[in-house]
Amino acid sequence: MKLLFTPFSILAGLIAGFIGKKIFEQVWSLFDDEEPPESEHREADWGKIIAAAALEGAIFRATKQAVDHGARTAFANATGTWPGEERPEQE
Repeated sequence: MKLLFTPFSILAGLIAGFIGKKIFEQVWSLFDDEEPPESEHREADWGKIIAAAALEGAIFRATKQAVDHGARTAFANATGTWPGEERPEQE
């Protein structure tokens, strides 16, 4: 089943990236009128670079997890088989 789920996973990753980017752009615009700074910008403020990276990382991670779980749920509903582990391992 893992092999069958691979195309769904790839598509879900692309969708998550697109959605995450749009969400980040909207959220960043609440904080600053300028585009988010990146490390390659010579005159970027350190605080803004770190804040933008942390915010972007959190949004992308949350979006990826939500879209991936949705794709797995849809796959399980269509095939009757969950493509992954049932629950986290106990420590």
